[in-house]
Amino acid sequence: MLSKYSRRQWLTLIVFAIADFCSAVCVSLQAPFYPMMAESKGATPTEYGFVFGIFELTVFIVCPIYGTYLNKIGPKFMFNAGIFTTATTCILFGFLDRINDTRAFVGFSFVIRIVEAMGNSGFLTASFSIIAKEFPENVGATFASLETCFGLGLIVGPTMGGALFELGGFTLPFITLGGMLLGAASLTYCILPAHSPDAKGESEANGSMISLVRIPSVALVTYAIIAASASIGFVQATLEPHLRPLELSPFQLGLMFVLNGATYSLFAPLWGWLCDKHVNPRAVVILGGLVTTAAFIILGPAPFLPIPNTLPLCIFALVLHGTGFGAELVATFTSAHKDAVANGFPDDIGTYGLVAGLWTSAFALGAFVGPSVAGILFDWCGFAWATVFVVVLHLVVAVSFALHMCISRPANSSVFAKTHESLAQHDAEKSLLLGGRGGDESGFHSSGSSSFEVSVSSEIRPLIA
Repeated sequence: MLSKYSRRQWLTLIVFAIADFCSAVCVSLQAPFYPMMAESKGATPTEYGFVFGIFELTVFIVCPIYGTYLNKIGPKFMFNAGIFTTATTCILFGFLDRINDTRAFVGFSFVIRIVEAMGNSGFLTASFSIIAKEFPENVGATFASLETCFGLGLIVGPTMGGALFELGGFTLPFITLGGMLLGAASLTYCILPAHSPDAKGESEANGSMISLVRIPSVALVTYAIIAASASIGFVQATLEPHLRPLELSPFQLGLMFVLNGATYSLFAPLWGWLCDKHVNPRAVVILGGLVTTAAFIILGPAPFLPIPNTLPLCIFALVLHGTGFGAELVATFTSAHKDAVANGFPDDIGTYGLVAGLWTSAFALGAFVGPSVAGILFDWCGFAWATVFVVVLHLVVAVSFALHMCISRPANSSVFAKTHESLAQHDAEKSLLLGGRGGDESGFHSSGSSSFEVSVSSEIRPLIA
């Protein structure tokens, strides 16, 4: 697979990997020390906790807007503007310690995080869309590989942030890592291929986020993304008090938070490869839902399991969790894009933008809801009973996707096969007409998917639930 990539595809992949890693580092670096700084300024846990939550809430709100107008704005401009915004706001965040008034400190924290979330949303939405356009035959594997880089950034961010904070105080981590992202932004500006709007100029005209979610299979995918993201937020909000009776050192506790993210990064490329070449993405989602369900039954441990909470049990559960939600997240992106095209959406950058915006927005909603519900349930009934909430969420994911696969008509696969055969034949004829030149050297990689017109999709529409 890798040997077939063109020079432009390799450059795009490398630039995206660097940008994903640096962006994740900047977004996550303040977790170990910002609460302490906020308390020293007089802020309450509720106030500085919502500073973290407002980031995901902003992503949830603006991503559908970005996805709808991506073709009109231009994916390269949105990508570069998003990275520059994220880098600049990261650096500005480092100067908040100069503010001594509590209200001003909290207020500027909110403003900077909101603007940072807007930049991060543009970067993510555009990157997902460019992946689908530039790597049409390997969307899942490419997406998964870049998610590995993003996951590694989320792991490295708090670690580097804490180390730099000990070395030079509050400002140093943000200037250093924000500057690193600024360098990555400059690299993407120079290397990322230019892209003109699709010839027919479809953006918001050919569909909307609402019409996309009205497709039953896409609605199921949206729910699965929210459930997977909520499980991550649940762990982030309640794992520390759950592990407190085990009397772990700060270093050991930090390693516990790395386990599920590291496992996700390790297995994400495998899920992408399976979804692209070997397995129905919906089957991968079912497996992910069942594995995540098992993880939280063990992590509780569930009230109906008469076993004590031990460190090896928690480690095993967190590894299972990283494996399960990784399968869900990677497979849902691939599945949503295929289902959208099969149900009448044109295979163009406008549809890629809608799917990317939906995925990012749904993930952000889960990331906002997960820790909020986790805190309430933890106070009300304790950790073991609170995990039942996540168990039920993911059982619903597995059962609903299994039922959908059972009631979907088996003719779907043959229709897709015939469609792809006709597209391959069309590409071969086009190559002969162009004197053997199989690709366009300007803009994005040319593929048969660009000729997947609405008329073809309309023929498939009746066969998709």
